[in-house]
Amino acid sequence: MDIKMVSVKTMRESDKYTIENFTPSKELMRRAGQAIFDSAKWQGPVAVVCGKGNNAGDGYVAADLLRSAGIECTIVLLEKDRFSEDGRYYFDICMSHGIPVEMFSEDFDFARYNSILDAILGTGFSGDVKGITADAINAINARGEEGAYVVSADINSGLNGDTGMGTTYIKSDLTVSIGEFKYGHFTGLANVAMKEKVNCDIGIIII
Repeated sequence: MDIKMVSVKTMRESDKYTIENFTPSKELMRRAGQAIFDSAKWQGPVAVVCGKGNNAGDGYVAADLLRSAGIECTIVLLEKDRFSEDGRYYFDICMSHGIPVEMFSEDFDFARYNSILDAILGTGFSGDVKGITADAINAINARGEEGAYVVSADINSGLNGDTGMGTTYIKSDLTVSIGEFKYGHFTGLANVAMKEKVNCDIGIIII
């Protein structure tokens, strides 16, 4: 079976084209979060670990859907008050619905969570993960080794979306690609990082 893959650049340009001509960005984010929620076999409590970009926004949508489904969840932020515009919109919805928020720190304990959603870094990331982000990735991986179910939004945080390479990266039970698979889902360290992967079409027109 042929698997369609695109570059990060193509995905970014296609996303921009779709937003400018067909579908508002907030709606695409809502669809992405819905796809992530629908694709996984959640067992609460769930930690939704979020960075500062649109990848985090997908996580906020998923968190609100978890709440709606009666699955206990907590949003775990790596940085305070760092949001994309659309991410902030869905974060505020989560706040209005009373979803708990905690700040990640070096002594943060994931032991009480049975599932973890990695919504830290997206496909546009390249380079080496450092600081608090590296600490969070290592802590999530440690909890995953203990049996927690780890899901990555779009691609495993720390992996390059084109090469699949990274020095510190999430090891997931499931990776939910959004739009189209990127090359990094199959190259480099992808097979080491991802036990299972699925792609979800959310209506992005590939150009």
